[in-house]
Amino acid sequence: MSAPFTALVLAAGLGKRMKSDLPKVLHPALGKPLVVHVLGQLAPLHPVRIVIVVGHREELVRAALERREGSFVAQSPQLGTGHAVQTAWPEVERGAEKGAEAILVLAGDMPLVRTMTLRRLLERHVAERNAVTFLSGEIDDPAGYGRVIRDRRGDFVKIVEEKDATAAERKVAEVNSGVYVFQRAPLLDSLALLRADNTQKEYYLTDTLAILKGRGMRVGVVMASDPRELFGVNTPEQLEQVEETLRAWGER
Repeated sequence: MSAPFTALVLAAGLGKRMKSDLPKVLHPALGKPLVVHVLGQLAPLHPVRIVIVVGHREELVRAALERREGSFVAQSPQLGTGHAVQTAWPEVERGAEKGAEAILVLAGDMPLVRTMTLRRLLERHVAERNAVTFLSGEIDDPAGYGRVIRDRRGDFVKIVEEKDATAAERKVAEVNSGVYVFQRAPLLDSLALLRADNTQKEYYLTDTLAILKGRGMRVGVVMASDPRELFGVNTPEQLEQVEETLRAWGER
């Protein structure tokens, strides 16, 4: 069994490569917005609280989800995933008031992530008493994804974003999904230490994992049984791939 948790859905992005002014999470896959697929897989896990971070054309996202459970937080300006979590923190704390010390963070443009995988992630997080547990996977073409760097023993070292990766790191096939379960107090402490000293000049949530490990805290990794669950949507071509997979799995 997993502990009570707050779900934090990141849905602020524009998605420049989609060639549309529509918020990325509202692009439809088999007739349903991407973020609706994500919320549908989240619902059976009964989060104590759902917080949705919005940004680009936020009024459209709010309108599309107005009949769904969740609180909205506007991220402006949009300075990265770490900044998104910092912005949402007051709403996250409301979940803690209801006993949710665990925080599940996931992107609103990952329509293939499945309930059973999220459940397994939450259960492993509790069983191992980790400060953070994240979902990874090995994919044939890791371009565009953050790479999971391990030491010679196979233990987690860090996640490095592709634009900041060395040539050797870019050859790593294991990638970060952007799905995490954090314990509230360690996450809060590590958020305060984030710095935007990277090529994007953004505050990366991924950097909190190295911070927590450096403090001697446990970082767990769960590999997805089907790497297609990690597929996000950044281009029309990726949207087509996602729709093909949804059809193969049977429309959800």
